[in-house]
Amino acid sequence: MNSVRTRIAPSPTGEDIHIGNLYTALINFAVAKKHGGKFIIRIEDTDRIRFQEGAEEKILASLKAYGVSYDEGPDVGGPFAPYRQSERLSLYKKYAEELVEKGAAYYCFCAKERLEKLREEQLAQKKTPRYDKHCLRAVKNPQERIAKGEQYVIRLNILPGKKMWFKDLIRGQITFDSSDIDDQVLLKSDGYPTYHLGVVVDDHLMQISHIIRAEEWISSTPKHVLLYESLVWEQPIFAHLPILRNPDKSKLSKRKNPVWASWYLQEGYVPEAVLNYLALMGWSHPEQREIFSLQEFIDLFDLKDVQPVGPVFDIQKLTWMNGVYIRDVLSKDDFLKRLKHFYRDDEEIASLFERDNSPLFSMLLDIARTRMKTLKDFKGLVKEPKKEDRYESEEVVLAKSLSDTFSSLSESDWNEERILEALKKFSAEQNVSMKLAYTLLTGKPQGLPLPQFLTYLGREAALRRLQRYW
Repeated sequence: MNSVRTRIAPSPTGEDIHIGNLYTALINFAVAKKHGGKFIIRIEDTDRIRFQEGAEEKILASLKAYGVSYDEGPDVGGPFAPYRQSERLSLYKKYAEELVEKGAAYYCFCAKERLEKLREEQLAQKKTPRYDKHCLRAVKNPQERIAKGEQYVIRLNILPGKKMWFKDLIRGQITFDSSDIDDQVLLKSDGYPTYHLGVVVDDHLMQISHIIRAEEWISSTPKHVLLYESLVWEQPIFAHLPILRNPDKSKLSKRKNPVWASWYLQEGYVPEAVLNYLALMGWSHPEQREIFSLQEFIDLFDLKDVQPVGPVFDIQKLTWMNGVYIRDVLSKDDFLKRLKHFYRDDEEIASLFERDNSPLFSMLLDIARTRMKTLKDFKGLVKEPKKEDRYESEEVVLAKSLSDTFSSLSESDWNEERILEALKKFSAEQNVSMKLAYTLLTGKPQGLPLPQFLTYLGREAALRRLQRYW
């Protein structure tokens, strides 16, 4: 292999790409770009039971939204197309049959009932459930049975007592005993491959140089090594990344954390901040910096520096980092551009951008950034509060009083100085705090500077906010 080629191979069986898979995609992307190589997306859609229509499109859209661009894939093509496993079935059949010819695999005709009974017996004997090679010993003429239309699978033929090992760039040498490996099904009765056959065939034919995936696949790697050896193919370089964990050290799951990558975008997280945070999962900047660009990460990253211990994915830490990006990393123009895109379908908020070239709006935008941790926070700072079904009588009285005070100001008088005077007058006459006036107008006790915000909002809009009380 003369060039670095990495890949991820997501399955379209969920709502979107998992945040853990986005982490894996980031590492594969960084390794490829660091070495001037190619990053490939291959869709492993062979699990037809859990297959979800539209999931592939969501996965690809999320990768693009995060800026994890790929050089080859199902929607952009490439020299090794097709990039969907469901469109490559003839290849898997070809190599599965080649393995049978070499004695590295065999046909299995066992019924589901026999396999279930075998499993129950082994469990009752406190043995690890595995196939007993019945068809390898008992079936003498498999082609005759296949010609009659009998259903079959093709299983990997594991020879017991063989010491096996592979080198992992992150974990060093990992050793296995073949006696601990089951005769894994390679080709299912419906003609679809299992993960083990599909991944090896595709990685070889697509000339993947580095297999960078989660540590949960370590136990499968010996089977893959056997397949590479049996097919006399050069092995790729293996690296198994640590699995992201919740703060309580449990495996990251949707029961405890949002796991779909698109959720973070919908909640107003900046893609660069999410990638920056993921980059710190198991790896640290040589200067111990927490904020750095994607390009800097690519330049500095090396797989051998990844720590194998499962890193904690803390959404609170990510939210803090996202706030840093909003305040300090994004330029003002970029920040505004992202706000406009985020609120493109929200007429109420989008209307506030109509005067985005005014000095007052510019000032409010600067202040808003200091109070935001996500783009979604902006709406909470500027939106008109919803009308409730019922207000306390005291609230109604105070709102009417403040409305009368504001009504005394003409359109020409509607400026920061006169608004501040009116607010002070209301506070003194009603013997209430300025914070209460803020709450009446915004629904919250604090936020953007009120005189400046109301000046920008306009007299009629301010009065309308108070009129919701009656």
